[in-house]
Amino acid sequence: MTTDRRTVAQLGNMAASMRLLFRRVIRLSHRSIDVTAAGVSGRSGCCWGPCTCRCFSDAAGDRSTHFGFETVPETEKAKRVYKVFENVAQKYDTMNDAMSLGIHRLWKDMLLHAMHPQPGVRLLDVAGGTGDIAFRFLEYVRFQQERQKRRTVQSMQTPSWEDISNNYSTEDEDAPQESRAVVCDINKEMLRVGKQKADSMGTRAGLSWVVGDAEELPFDDDQFDIYTIAFGIRNVTHIDQALQEALRVLKPGGRFMCLEFSKVTNPVLARLYDAYSFQMIPVLGEVIAGDWKSYQYLVESIRKFPDQILSRNLLAILRPFPYISLR
Repeated sequence: MTTDRRTVAQLGNMAASMRLLFRRVIRLSHRSIDVTAAGVSGRSGCCWGPCTCRCFSDAAGDRSTHFGFETVPETEKAKRVYKVFENVAQKYDTMNDAMSLGIHRLWKDMLLHAMHPQPGVRLLDVAGGTGDIAFRFLEYVRFQQERQKRRTVQSMQTPSWEDISNNYSTEDEDAPQESRAVVCDINKEMLRVGKQKADSMGTRAGLSWVVGDAEELPFDDDQFDIYTIAFGIRNVTHIDQALQEALRVLKPGGRFMCLEFSKVTNPVLARLYDAYSFQMIPVLGEVIAGDWKSYQYLVESIRKFPDQILSRNLLAILRPFPYISLR
């Protein structure tokens, strides 16, 4: 009987290893296809792996992209975006409240309710900056843990001997793993402000802060259950590469959740929204943060990021992978 169990366990481990190898082969081939479709398959010097697209991008120094309404070289956008958030980091949360009249808090709460994370889940919050999503995640998970404990206590008020025996034998096995939230941001100043918030709130357990680029994440494959990026993907130079990285670090069955601005479809509301955005938000930036230009860019970046771009690239990249769910 012992030999049979060992054989079954070995076969199970082999099957798990084969599934992991199969997923990685599919991902590698899919990345190769994406590069070919982009019209760069004839170029030499490509390197395989997570930085495939970046190799071609770096070689093409004359490529341009948008920085707000301004056209800039691709190599310059990341530096300028970094400078923007370095400038606004200290007043970032205050300005979010002022610009949205506090509504951004409701949007983030709605994201967490849609996420509905359970104890033991690992979250990666990319462009997480000052930690708003991570703090909400840990608070939500703690609430779920307390709720489960209360239910367990209620169910055990009049237990049978069989229930007692089962609970005693499986107590250690069923103990939930600790949930963890990793805040990853390319901007050190934003992370520093986030750490200060965490210290002032007394939130340290289960929380990590990592400097990292969304286009080249410093994590191994299949590490996270949930990947979030809130109001950050429009600032990425190569969105397709960031999405590939999200796919790489998510576990099978993991969820990609993106919170981002979109276009106002109602013509009347669109005019009011434009007037408020271009005439009021930069003024608030100057008064509160002493920085007109950075908030002028943030307004322009929203206008330059139509929702069609995200949906087209996201579906094209993730459609072949049914074990990744989208929100």
